[in-house]
Amino acid sequence: MEGSPRPRCWAGRSLELTGCGLRWRQPLPRQPWRRPCDVRRSMAAGGLLWLAAALGPGLAAPRYGPDWASLDARPLPAWFDQAKVGVFVHWGVFSVPAWGSEWFWWHWQGEHRADYEHFVQQRFPPATSYADFAPHFTAHDFQPREWARLFQRAGASNIRYGLYHSLLEWFNPLYLSDKESGFKTQNFVLKKTMPELYDLVLKYKPDLIWSDGDWEAPDLYWNSTSFLAWLYNDSPVKDTVVVNDRWCNNCSCHHGGFYNCADKYKPGTLLAHKWEMCSSIDKLSWGYRSNMHIDELMDVASIIEELVQTVSFGGNYLLNVGPTKEGVIVPIFQERLLALGRWLGTNGEAIYESKPWRVQMENSTDTIWYTSKGAVVYAIFLTWPQNSVLQLSSPTPSPATQVTMLGFAGTLKWQQRPGEGLLVTLPYAPPSSERSQTGWAVRLEGVK
Repeated sequence: MEGSPRPRCWAGRSLELTGCGLRWRQPLPRQPWRRPCDVRRSMAAGGLLWLAAALGPGLAAPRYGPDWASLDARPLPAWFDQAKVGVFVHWGVFSVPAWGSEWFWWHWQGEHRADYEHFVQQRFPPATSYADFAPHFTAHDFQPREWARLFQRAGASNIRYGLYHSLLEWFNPLYLSDKESGFKTQNFVLKKTMPELYDLVLKYKPDLIWSDGDWEAPDLYWNSTSFLAWLYNDSPVKDTVVVNDRWCNNCSCHHGGFYNCADKYKPGTLLAHKWEMCSSIDKLSWGYRSNMHIDELMDVASIIEELVQTVSFGGNYLLNVGPTKEGVIVPIFQERLLALGRWLGTNGEAIYESKPWRVQMENSTDTIWYTSKGAVVYAIFLTWPQNSVLQLSSPTPSPATQVTMLGFAGTLKWQQRPGEGLLVTLPYAPPSSERSQTGWAVRLEGVK
């Protein structure tokens, strides 16, 4: 996984438009004694009193205790598994230099990388600090309704609201002091990150919290289990909220509502626990960068392949774009999202609300994948077969077997294969004016 937090947004079919880009990987650069702009309460009385007010009286008898055995037993709200497809948005002060990656601040002032230092020297006045970028994060062209329409056209038909939240901050003096103590003190947690997290839930009521920045410290330092117990028992979103697995240095792939495990995680097999694969159209960055090249971007075929593979193995697919500092999602990103939406417009029946079948891929190949809904099985093939005959060895046909193709009217002829499986005669040519299309799906009824 990558080593630094970042702002992310989810927009899924039944999923959230997380944060609408209003949460930052790092809060806007500020003096170390100032609270971030979205937390208005004074902390002068101390973090513990603030948290006590937020928790309310219901914490005394929680349905879920502040321990992983109890928290991990909570059923995942159904909407998340049904959604399958989401859109991530990385947008922040790093969108001002818009170069290298969204880790700009860390690579420049944390690692002192020569290429980042040279970039700043060439482009900005002497003695420029990261805080000096903030006034240029104008969002002049930010059109949230246009974003929402774009994400809906990309396949997110029912948008839910969620927020990314980073537990750590690279250069916050309170965090650095706690780190120096070996995380035996909790000044950063009590005075900054947990009050902010409770405030985000109470104020914005997200249906998803995408936690990050967890890896340097244990859950006892972060107070993660106490927060999640409150979130599940007494928060205003206790019945709908979904969280990921980044809550402590040993939590990923072990604890949480759904597992991220690592960025661009591909387990290669069916998992027993709900998981998510997050990917980015720009293969080298999550935030917008002006120095990206076309061959560094995912093409449509790769996006569809990742989506199909992820859903077949029981995961959700989260595809990222990075807007400019003005709030523009550049045309090449729009084109990729819209192409995904067109594909889902035809083949979404095999994706949305589907479940993994008893077989996930055909004969361990990566060209034919399976999903299911009840007794119906979907075979999604990524390459159009020679002679337009699709060979499927995994389904067992019966006299009642009926085969149709999504996006194509009428039934398809089929015959039983010698030995096992069936041969499906497809339309003479791919049912698309674009012969370069990737991915089609057949609907199989009456098979085992």
